[in-house]
Amino acid sequence: MSRHTDAEEPLVPAQSETTEERGFGPFVTFIVRKRPDGVIAHWESRTHRKHLSGAPARGSTWWAPQDRDWWIGVLFAVGSFLFGLGTVPGYVTAVGATPDAVTFFIGSLFFTSAGFLQYREAVDAAPRQPGAPRRKVFVFLPRQIDWQATAVQLVGTLEFNISTFAAIFAAVGTAQARHHVWRPDVFGSVCFLVASALAWFEACHGWAAWRPRSLAWWITALNLLGSIAFGFSAVASYVIPGTAELLNEPVANLGTFVGAVCFLAGAVLLLFERTEQLPAVTAAPPRLSGPAEPARPLQVARPVLAGQVLPETMLPALVVQREAGPLVDAPGVGQYVIGPQGDAGVPRPAGETQHLVD
Repeated sequence: MSRHTDAEEPLVPAQSETTEERGFGPFVTFIVRKRPDGVIAHWESRTHRKHLSGAPARGSTWWAPQDRDWWIGVLFAVGSFLFGLGTVPGYVTAVGATPDAVTFFIGSLFFTSAGFLQYREAVDAAPRQPGAPRRKVFVFLPRQIDWQATAVQLVGTLEFNISTFAAIFAAVGTAQARHHVWRPDVFGSVCFLVASALAWFEACHGWAAWRPRSLAWWITALNLLGSIAFGFSAVASYVIPGTAELLNEPVANLGTFVGAVCFLAGAVLLLFERTEQLPAVTAAPPRLSGPAEPARPLQVARPVLAGQVLPETMLPALVVQREAGPLVDAPGVGQYVIGPQGDAGVPRPAGETQHLVD
């Protein structure tokens, strides 16, 4: 979400107040709102996207073929496994060079399938005007950080499709290998690095954060490390002109293997993120009624778009709590009310500040 208003200007209830807003650059990824009746709402872009339906996760962590997020995790996991397998020396010796290249190509197809589903997830989570038709397959939403991340990653997977397919037929050191194998490989690695960095910024609500109890933090960190490793592999795979030798074959293989392991771990954690329990809602938000006014600058209204009511089943990523009474200190961004507001406050043990996802 961008801090700048779009042509379709969101509307917010009169007198609602944005008390805190975080993000990276022009993108807003975390919002705290205080409503006229004292209800405080927390919104986080990744959690909103991953739990968009509001319904409990279907199936189990390991088996839920009717759920899109389950397929995203499984497809990324299979693709990562095949990329890692292709770098194992014993596998190359056993099957030969051409089947090994085919293994990479098949793995890239799994990456592209998962990347497309993830892209559609970002598109479906973007705000729309009430009653607007479902968006087309490909849209342009440059003011959404999640759209940028998934779109760039999808382009990177397509580049890997080209690179790995050409590698099946191109001899090392030829002009065909240089143009259709190495260059798409480098470009795909750059796309993965950019996409992973954007996803990391979204999860951290800035350049960096320390949130080791957050699955989203671990997933984006692992994907960023994997993309860095893929980048080293791509550079090391450069063929020295006039020879058939790679710049550094051990680094090329190690970078691909380490990157694949990181992506595999991140993909498995995606399955757990799908079924994780969100913080409990301690007070139901009111139905919005009455006059509305255009959003003021920097008061982004994604949690409360025009015409949208807020029962608990609609916005699972919106955590709300009543404003503290006179005997209780006002809760911080990551703190949640654990009892009636009239009771004496019970201080929470010192620890890491939690946002929406633990």
